[in-house]
Amino acid sequence: METKRPTNPRAEEILGGYFPVLDHGFVSLVDYMGTDDSIERAARVSYGYGTRKSSRTRGLIRYLRRHRHSTPSEMVELKFHCAMPMFIARQWIRHRTASVNEYSGRYSLMPLLFYTPDEEHFNVQSSTNNQGRGGQADTRLHREAVERWNAIREHAAGGYEWMVGEDVAREIARIDLPLSTYTQWYWKIDLHNLLHFLSLRVDPHAQYEIRAYAEVIAGMMARVAPLSYEAWLDYDLGGRPLSRGERRALARLLSTDAESVAVRDGARLSNDDLAELGLSAREVREFAAKLADPPELGFELDLSRMRSAEDVEAEMAKAVPAIEPRPSSD
Repeated sequence: METKRPTNPRAEEILGGYFPVLDHGFVSLVDYMGTDDSIERAARVSYGYGTRKSSRTRGLIRYLRRHRHSTPSEMVELKFHCAMPMFIARQWIRHRTASVNEYSGRYSLMPLLFYTPDEEHFNVQSSTNNQGRGGQADTRLHREAVERWNAIREHAAGGYEWMVGEDVAREIARIDLPLSTYTQWYWKIDLHNLLHFLSLRVDPHAQYEIRAYAEVIAGMMARVAPLSYEAWLDYDLGGRPLSRGERRALARLLSTDAESVAVRDGARLSNDDLAELGLSAREVREFAAKLADPPELGFELDLSRMRSAEDVEAEMAKAVPAIEPRPSSD
């Protein structure tokens, strides 16, 4: 049936498909409302869509992104079905600008699936960052950690299966399942807040596991609103804000007019000069990083990995404990 709603063929191509993340997780774009055209219509408060030149839509969206006019992008919404380890869900839920409905372990039996980091992403503690990873741990340490994890999980899963088999309330039986257990939710968020989430969670400093989810979601968002995605890459992810001191430093180094930007003859600023402009030693290092040539950025989905809802449902069903019905006392 033909719809009158604005849609994007590239988004329709993946709608309802499931993309694997980590060892047992997934992300699916369940539904979306609006596209780049919807942002333009909201900004101009205009009638109809798809009648303007795409270059004009692109120009407006880039202007809105550059100047932080966020309200029009709040008119686009995306809804996802996600499965992730509980410790990632607890990080994720800190983004409070979304509507969330999580799988209920009080009502339904928990699929006994647990996340195990592979050796590549098994690291020692960072010596400089209390909340980050350091170098990769050796193979022996990873092997022993996996053995210990498996023992803990086997014991916890066995206790859970025994309790629900004995008709213990599910809300009680679940309480000792580890944080590595996978949970699921429906997560609906508007485009403006989604871009904020992605800016934080695709960043190299974000924890690897949540970054893996954010990269898949970014690839999905690119198919819903490609012009907004492009502007986000250019102005948010690939751009950096400048402080007043940094702007003053650049003004001393560069001469500008309406037609060109040129380096001033003999222009040079020492660390002492930058300190006089109010930049600390750390800010000087960050300023230098801002001026480095940014890397190429992109989050293209691999469609060969997309799975059907039926396949994912069957896999989850296999992980649910098989509980025999208790005999009636009648």
